[in-house]
Amino acid sequence: MSKILLPTLILVFTGLVLSSLRAGAAETATVTATVTAQNVSVTVSDNSVTYGTMSLGSSKSTITLSDTQTATNAGNITSQLNIKGQNSTGWTLAGTAGSDQYVHKFCTASCSTPPTNYTALTVNYQTLSASIAASGTQDFDLELTVPNSSSTYTQQSVDVIVQAVAL
Repeated sequence: MSKILLPTLILVFTGLVLSSLRAGAAETATVTATVTAQNVSVTVSDNSVTYGTMSLGSSKSTITLSDTQTATNAGNITSQLNIKGQNSTGWTLAGTAGSDQYVHKFCTASCSTPPTNYTALTVNYQTLSASIAASGTQDFDLELTVPNSSSTYTQQSVDVIVQAVAL
């Protein structure tokens, strides 16, 4: 082999080896990614109102009972809070008291003189608060009016339901 050909072959071989090494090299970078699961939750404190025994057609509020309720956004996102009433086993929830028809109302501001600023509950959700931040609260008062006449004189469960909805 000639003296010129040997260095050329060594140079070509070295180039091939270096090229193959560069082609097989790799480099990485990391994208840091985090996520938090959405939690929509509501709690109500003290979550119990005892109106007691009431005369037909009479009204009583949580102001009178010193029992204002507090809804808390227990989730981790801003939520809308909704509220609704329900029929009991013997009475129908209505906008005005009647025979076996009772009225349940709620108020979120300037509630000290019922029924001023009170809204009648329905069996469908209504807005209690349009936007409450996580851990935020909404105080509310209730007012109940029993039927003008009733076919039942047993204790009635006239529960109020508060719902949190993601915005």
